[in-house]
Amino acid sequence: MSAEAQLVYRRRLIGRVASDKMDKTVVVEVVRFKRDPMYKKYVRVRKRYQAHDEKNEFKVGDRVEIEEHRPISRHKRWMVVRLIERPATELS
Repeated sequence: MSAEAQLVYRRRLIGRVASDKMDKTVVVEVVRFKRDPMYKKYVRVRKRYQAHDEKNEFKVGDRVEIEEHRPISRHKRWMVVRLIERPATELS
């Protein structure tokens, strides 16, 4: 097979790091707007994904992009690809 034939589409999502307490893992909360079928109103829906963070570099509040990945552990099927923005911190 050629390299082009093996190219796999992987989903990418953008969310905020909700927890970084685990080793090499962050919990990313993705917020989407879903249309309610009865009321035809858009409702905010949150979902949390455990994503692999090899160097423990992402902290709570960071906005990151995660990408679908092969299973790494029981719950981890996503990997953090890049940092989009880091919240401003106070200098003491």
